[in-house]
Amino acid sequence: MKAKEIRAMSSEERRKKLKELRNELMEEYGKASMGGSPPSPGRIKYIRRSLARMLTIMREEKEIE
Repeated sequence: MKAKEIRAMSSEERRKKLKELRNELMEEYGKASMGGSPPSPGRIKYIRRSLARMLTIMREEKEIE
């Protein structure tokens, strides 16, 4: 997810997407901890980066503190 895409979202859309990303990350960690190899190994890294971008932009725009 690119920063431009995140900035184009409304505040409510960002909160919803943030929740989705956190849930998806938990699922991926769960799969990895059970010993199974994740279907796409780079997915966890992609989700973590997207979460970080989302939180950074939300902090810049003072949506969260």
